[in-house]
Amino acid sequence: MLKLYDLEGVDDRRFSPTCWRVKMALAHKGLAFETVPTPFTRIASVGGGVSKTVPILEHEGRFVADSTAIADYLEATFPDRPSLFGGAGGRALVEFVDAWVLATLHQQLVSLVVKDIHDHVLPEDRDYFETSRTQRFGRPLADIQAGREERVETLRGSLLPLRVTLKRQPYLGGERPLYPDYMVLGAFQWARTISPFKILADDDPVRAYVDRLLDLHDGFARQGNAYLL
Repeated sequence: MLKLYDLEGVDDRRFSPTCWRVKMALAHKGLAFETVPTPFTRIASVGGGVSKTVPILEHEGRFVADSTAIADYLEATFPDRPSLFGGAGGRALVEFVDAWVLATLHQQLVSLVVKDIHDHVLPEDRDYFETSRTQRFGRPLADIQAGREERVETLRGSLLPLRVTLKRQPYLGGERPLYPDYMVLGAFQWARTISPFKILADDDPVRAYVDRLLDLHDGFARQGNAYLL
C-alpha cells in the first residue's frame, strides 16, 4: 500500500499545496493509497528524518520526498497507469510550471492568507508557524495579510498567461489534464482549504478551470473541509 504523509490542520484540513499535487497524481494513476495526517512539528520524525517538509511517500519500505520526485517515482514505478506527463515534453514543462507557481502563485497567495493559515494549523503547530513565518517575512502575520482586498487584484492580473492558454485548451496538458495542471491546482487548494477570502472572481476563466480540476477523479479534490474559492 502506498502511504502519503500529508500536512494536517484543524478539522482535518489538508492544506499543503505540494501534498495536493501528489494526491492528484495518485488519483490520476488510479492508485490506492492512504494518507497519514502529519503536523508541522512531527515531519522530522517521518522515515528517520528523511525530509523537513511533506509530502513524503512511503512505498515498500522506501521513502520518497519532494512532490516532483514523487511524481517521477510514480511514473517510473507504475508505467502501465495513465501517464502524468504525456511524454518527455510534458515532463520538461513541469520545470517551468513549478518555477511559475512558486514565484507567482505561492508568493502572492501566502501574503493574502498567511494569518488564516496560522489560524487553521493545529494548536501544537501555532508557535512554530508564527515564529518561523514572522522571521521569514520580517513582520507580524496580521500585518502581512493586511490590505489583501486591494492586493488580490495584483494576483488576479498575474494569471493572464494562464487565461490566454485556457482560451485555446481546457488544460495545460491540452485536452486532458497532466501533472502541471495539478501543480496549479495545489496552489488554489492551499488557499481554499484554509481561508474564506475570495481569491478568484466568479466570472474568471481560471475559476472555471479550477472547478474542472476539482471535479476530476469523481470529485476527489472536493473531499474534505474547504471554503469556496
